[in-house]
Amino acid sequence: MTYNIVTQSNESTVVAEYTAGSVRSEAFQSEAALEKEFIELLQTQGYEYLPIHTEADLIANLRKQLEALNGIRFSDPEWKRFFSEHIANTNDGIVEKTRKLQEGDSRINFKRDDGLTKNIALINKADIHANRLQVINQYENNAGTYKNRYDVTVLVNGLPIVHIELKRRGVAIREAFNQINRYQRDSFWAGSGLFEYVQIFVISNGTNTKYYSNTTRDSHIRDAKKALSAKKQKTSNSFEFTSFWADANNRVIPDLIDFTKTFFSKHTLLNILTKYCVFSSENMLLVMRPYQIAATEKILNKIEISNNYKQYGTINGGGYIWHTTGSGKTLTSFKTAQLATALPYIDKVLFVVDRKDLDYQTMKEYDRFQKGAANSNTSTAVLKKQLEDANARIIITTIQKLDVFIKKYKGHPVFEKHVVIIFDECHRSQFGDMHVAITKSFKKYHLFGFTGTPIFAVNANTGTKHADLKTTEQVFGAKLHTYTIVNAINDKNVLPFRIDYIKTMEQEPDIDDKQVADIDREKAFNSPKRIRNIVSYILENFNRKTYRNEKSYSFNALTNISEVAAAKDAKAVEEIKQKLRLSGFNSIFCVSSIEAAKLYYNEFRRQMNENQSRKLKIATIFSYAANEEESDGLLGEENSEDTSALDSTSRDFLESAIRDYNEMFRTNYDTSSEKFQNYYKDISLRMKNREIDLLIVVNMFLTGFDATTLNTLWVDKNLKQHGLLQAYSRTNRILNSIKTFGNIVCFRNLQKRTDDAISLFGDKDAGGICVLKSYKDYYGGYDGKQGYVQMIDELQSKYPLSEQIIGEQAQKDFIGLFGAILRMRNLLSSFDEFAGNEILSERDMQDYQGIYNDLYDQWRNRRKYAEKEDITDDIVFEIELIKQIEINIDYVLLLVKKYHDGHLEDKEILISIQKAVDSSLELRSKKALIETFIAGINDVDDVMLEWREFVTRQKETELAAIISEEHLKEEETRKLVERSFRDGLMKTTGTDFDKIMPPISRFNPEREKIKETVIQRLQQFFERYFGI
Repeated sequence: MTYNIVTQSNESTVVAEYTAGSVRSEAFQSEAALEKEFIELLQTQGYEYLPIHTEADLIANLRKQLEALNGIRFSDPEWKRFFSEHIANTNDGIVEKTRKLQEGDSRINFKRDDGLTKNIALINKADIHANRLQVINQYENNAGTYKNRYDVTVLVNGLPIVHIELKRRGVAIREAFNQINRYQRDSFWAGSGLFEYVQIFVISNGTNTKYYSNTTRDSHIRDAKKALSAKKQKTSNSFEFTSFWADANNRVIPDLIDFTKTFFSKHTLLNILTKYCVFSSENMLLVMRPYQIAATEKILNKIEISNNYKQYGTINGGGYIWHTTGSGKTLTSFKTAQLATALPYIDKVLFVVDRKDLDYQTMKEYDRFQKGAANSNTSTAVLKKQLEDANARIIITTIQKLDVFIKKYKGHPVFEKHVVIIFDECHRSQFGDMHVAITKSFKKYHLFGFTGTPIFAVNANTGTKHADLKTTEQVFGAKLHTYTIVNAINDKNVLPFRIDYIKTMEQEPDIDDKQVADIDREKAFNSPKRIRNIVSYILENFNRKTYRNEKSYSFNALTNISEVAAAKDAKAVEEIKQKLRLSGFNSIFCVSSIEAAKLYYNEFRRQMNENQSRKLKIATIFSYAANEEESDGLLGEENSEDTSALDSTSRDFLESAIRDYNEMFRTNYDTSSEKFQNYYKDISLRMKNREIDLLIVVNMFLTGFDATTLNTLWVDKNLKQHGLLQAYSRTNRILNSIKTFGNIVCFRNLQKRTDDAISLFGDKDAGGICVLKSYKDYYGGYDGKQGYVQMIDELQSKYPLSEQIIGEQAQKDFIGLFGAILRMRNLLSSFDEFAGNEILSERDMQDYQGIYNDLYDQWRNRRKYAEKEDITDDIVFEIELIKQIEINIDYVLLLVKKYHDGHLEDKEILISIQKAVDSSLELRSKKALIETFIAGINDVDDVMLEWREFVTRQKETELAAIISEEHLKEEETRKLVERSFRDGLMKTTGTDFDKIMPPISRFNPEREKIKETVIQRLQQFFERYFGI
């Protein structure tokens, strides 16, 4: 085994290079043997093993460890009080317990028996090696909903802080993930709730090992509970946010033994827990990934060394981080800034961004990580005030404002301060004049840049005014850490691209042919016929490419966009969000010039007016940019704050387009300076909200803009190198299991340029990783992997619809296979060729869905009434993908209407109704209601109206019966029900149900049983009537 430390410090968290040295046994290894080997390895690394299996022993050890850490002895009354009030307070859940460990120095002010106050530390963050690490296994928790026995838990100062769930080699790692789901749902909260202090979960099957934060799991549980009540289950999403551990070269360390030697080395684990977790203002615990930690430590180490050797104020005092777009640069830079301000000799950290939206976006991100941690500024005067304020340690500003400040306040005292300056997206804007101004003005500075696409000699602009500042390295210094798009796609931190090249002309001009004048080339590209055909293609294929009307998902949407856009201070207006069900994604169309934008916008409006069924919400935005295409591949800089450089024709056109926008969204923008800035922000927010279907741009929004709902980029522009990859990367943010890739549709032949860019910013073999395989590969199989055809063959031969699936293992295998088919259909559905080649008929697909849903219901119900460990916890149901092809109540009512109009004689329609209901998870809870309605339907004029009246009657009758039979308080019960239908879920925790219960003695042994019956009846009532 080789450890080469990533920085000069002996305490680096991420090893520079790891080589597995263990000899692998060929013998079968049971789960128990894997657990034993894991614990023995931890012991060799300094962990103390304790044979603790009960809560009483766990609490006794906790007392002993906290006494040792704090150098005190609790009296018995003190311990009882401290434990009940501060450690095991019944009002505290996962969020409150996480806050105690993560915020500040993790100390609790405790008044002792003698009246003196003592700060009791739960974990020592200043000296991490003062903390004691212990390991326990097979801990039994019998106080929860079901009896559970946990695999392995690491105690830090006696508190369960890291929990490890193991499965034997050969078993899917996801089974360990689902097992923890059950523990957190059923028993972590039980007893004294000490297991709610767990910060990090580790899952492993020996071969693969991953980690994730407690709130990733907790939010998944909460979503699942909400979804359960609304019948919109999502069972696979949060697994996408689990992470592999890796060395500083981004080589994944998957094997449990190797993972243990690195991740579980004492200083690594304690550094992660005390330095490299961020508890956000949204109560999410973000555990940094290894590449983020390595980059942060590289920068901090560079500051330390250059300070020691007085190299600040030179290129040797800084450097740059190459982390691909979408890999979490903001979190890395935030943690770097936060830790840099803690260095005693650093006065300020300046975070410098380029565009208005990015300034706002970064402020919001920083504020999310820690409320009030950063200070943004709306003017140079505000920037001046912040630079003079000793308490403003982290300042976010734009390049333009910093440039004005430097020119306006020469000789200002801040130029003598010791500062760290971090540039986000450090490409064109930081070059040349601005760089020279900074380095001439500031005396003691460390200059660092973050970029997803560095400028190398090969893609540098030869016409640069400052010849010695062409490349990223010449400006910022040495490259300190690298994490490329290939690394990010392999780690599943961003999505791969799927690229279509659409031929639009018989003889397309060669975009790289220097003999063809640009004006002639653009004239050909902007011909009316070509533009007409491209618009027609987009309108015809928009729904398919963006999954509209077929793939729905839950999304937190911003509801007060206009107020947020108009706010001068990002903190001045609170963002109000609401959970909505959205269908599909949205897109950007990047075009070659302002002239092209005008032509396309008008053509879209013309064709949409001719055919209202193709109506999309379309917007456009642009301002003046000097060049359409730079020789270095960088996108022209458009000013989001000013349109004064536009010619009158273009400005008049933009005014007209903004009027259309105002009419569409009831806003009031124009091209005047302040209103145009707000228009820019409004578009940004509505794109992120998926309110705009297609945004036509020239250069804006192609760099630095993140919208998870964006999945398609239409391209009629000569992109290359840096600009090409930046533009493509707008589409590949991870959102959920439905969004599996970024869609790129090119109307110019950019294949060679795409290959060149991916090779430059990934590596020469990157194309096979960054770009999806072909339709033929997925449909027919490739490299020994099953294709769709083979999957369907296996489904029909092993599980014919005429035969029942018997036995748990056969059912489990069917669920695995059908889940794989759902995922493959999700991917294939974006290919033109798949339509008509699905193999399974609609009826057969519906029947298989019905079987799949039957098994889901069967196992979910079985585990409600059984204490034994259930197979459900070993299976991932692709419920989110089932939801994409969901049958809704409107579809069923149309069948009912058809049945009614046929004088109730066509029994085949009744079979279709039954199959439709069985294939839909959402309609199953409403099955009895639908059947009662059909049985009672007779001579009615309007089936839809009759259904609504029937539902209203039934709903009132049933609710009145529940209130009467359970002796509930009527007014409070009706308020609870009304609130539940409004919010989309029925909350079963808190005091809501206590308020509606009849008076029952606290000592009545039946009290909880009665309450449980009421909860169950009202939940069933809610599920039956919600959504209809």
